[in-house]
Amino acid sequence: MHIETTHEPAAGTNGAIEGEAARKPAVIGVPREIFPGEKRVATVPEVVEKLIKLGFSVVLQSGAGDAAHCSDDSYRAAGAHIVADAATLWASSDIVFKVCAPTPEEVALMKAGGTLISFIWPAQKPELMQQLAERKVTVLAIDSLPRTLSRAQKMDALTSQAGVAGYRAVIEAANAFGRFFNGQITAAGKVPPAKVFIAGAGVAGLAAIGTAAGLGAIVRANDTRAEVADQVVSLGGEFVKVDYEEEGSGGGGYAKVMSEGFQQAQREMYAKQAREVDIIITTALIPGKPAPRLITAEMVKSMKPGSVIVDMAAERGGNCELTEPGQSVVKHGVTIVGYTDLVSRLAKQSSTLYATNLFRLSEELCKTKDGIINVNMEDDAIRGLTVIKEGSISWPPPPPKQAAAPAQTKPAAAPVAVKKAHGHGAPSEPMAGNKLAILFGVSAALFWFVGANAPAAFLAHFTVFVLACFVGYMVVWNVKPALHTPLMSVTNAISSIIAIGALVQIAPPIAGAANRPDDWIRWLAAAGIVLTAINMFGGFAVTQRMLAMFRK
Repeated sequence: MHIETTHEPAAGTNGAIEGEAARKPAVIGVPREIFPGEKRVATVPEVVEKLIKLGFSVVLQSGAGDAAHCSDDSYRAAGAHIVADAATLWASSDIVFKVCAPTPEEVALMKAGGTLISFIWPAQKPELMQQLAERKVTVLAIDSLPRTLSRAQKMDALTSQAGVAGYRAVIEAANAFGRFFNGQITAAGKVPPAKVFIAGAGVAGLAAIGTAAGLGAIVRANDTRAEVADQVVSLGGEFVKVDYEEEGSGGGGYAKVMSEGFQQAQREMYAKQAREVDIIITTALIPGKPAPRLITAEMVKSMKPGSVIVDMAAERGGNCELTEPGQSVVKHGVTIVGYTDLVSRLAKQSSTLYATNLFRLSEELCKTKDGIINVNMEDDAIRGLTVIKEGSISWPPPPPKQAAAPAQTKPAAAPVAVKKAHGHGAPSEPMAGNKLAILFGVSAALFWFVGANAPAAFLAHFTVFVLACFVGYMVVWNVKPALHTPLMSVTNAISSIIAIGALVQIAPPIAGAANRPDDWIRWLAAAGIVLTAINMFGGFAVTQRMLAMFRK
């Protein structure tokens, strides 16, 4: 099928025609992935519709989404065009979306001056970078996104794909394991829960922790970064700490290479866990370096027969000494899973997440929604992604710009000024005592005035009112501010018992009774009933709404 990549020019000069052609909406091409075992596709039908709304045209190679259960017909229904072969697609595409880095053959097919968005791994593939630069193209490496930028999280394909891999690792472990994950008590006997240890609590590790805990296993995890301990616990796991103090955060969300002392203590802890647990899932990777060896052959020998190790770092050499990348093998009675295509084993889900990441990136590149992208090198996120700009290698990027620190105030000057203003240099405590004495004096004079002029019946009620205010003030004042809302909602409802006293005052006198309250006291009692009724029902309503927040 022929794809039209130009528009009919309007009448005018040649310069106007060329200018119009240069500003035509871009064509996004999605080829079929040719890397062995790769089942993902760079976009899905649901995302195609969104890309078209941004002004782009979308072209796919026939069969590109078959392995991810996305048929050519579903893409056509979403508005995409289908071409038969890769050469036609590459030649007609201004922008190419890919999952795996292109091969030299694919690079040769690229349109000069085009744009490629894909996983590239520029540090590991300098030859590929040079080949792409020679084609005078612009390359955005999705794996080079600055992960420390909060606004870049929606484009973070490394995170979305790692989450899928962590989930799938647990599924592979469950498939190779010979028992239930959760503990059960049946008529045939008691089944203990599986014990799972996860080495590395990054995105993949946390996904594995949540999945294993959801299946009912006892989950333990370790990471060199102490700050992830709370995340492990929140997902239902137990954080196992290495008995050695050293900070393990390497910046950018990754771990760093630890000292020899720490590694020795870590090995001792791993050896202990290997003897106790049924399943080990390793996720430890350090950017630009081979995967660290965490599980030795001796540790594998010490594991129970039938145990399982899933090595998620197999593609980089593996965290286990006996891992065979791409294979599942049994050694010393332990199944060691070294699959390098965990994400592709959930091709539909991972393709959908990856396609969404690329769509969010497209939104940043095409804020005008006219199908014309702008690779803004002043944007920290776009600058970090851009490893080649129009044939010029721009990787590695400069460090992200740091936000200006807020202006610092002088903390010592303010207290001195306050003391001088209120007490001419005198300490603040005596001044507070003087104010308190004045307040008590005024209150005492007011109470004396009321007592000297009010009727005896009113004075008794007034005394109770004053005492109630004092007790209520002390109760609320001594509660932490964070608890004021639940406290007030309950105490207001309980304190509404004063409505009973108001009802007694407003009730008609009993026949033969000597005393009858004055009319103005009865009016106050009526107002009290109205206010306490609001207080009572409102307090209970607020309490019920707050309790409902904690119910599932």
